[in-house]
Amino acid sequence: MMEKKLTFSYDREADILYIDKCEAYAQQECEELPDDMVIRMNPDTGEIENIEVLFFSTRLLRKDSFEVAIDAHLRPAV
Repeated sequence: MMEKKLTFSYDREADILYIDKCEAYAQQECEELPDDMVIRMNPDTGEIENIEVLFFSTRLLRKDSFEVAIDAHLRPAV
């Protein structure tokens, strides 16, 4: 199975950063994480497919960086 690339998009009006492996869909299970983040997971595998970082610009004004409470296994796409 081919891994999907991450896409990042920012909604200025809502101040939300979206990090997506695929388009969000109704069957995904949603969970709120601490610090105003929402994850959307595949209902069959439990794999995280989408992350919403709420109040994104506010976070950057408070600090130069922020952490997401998710294990990441990243590697270059070929």
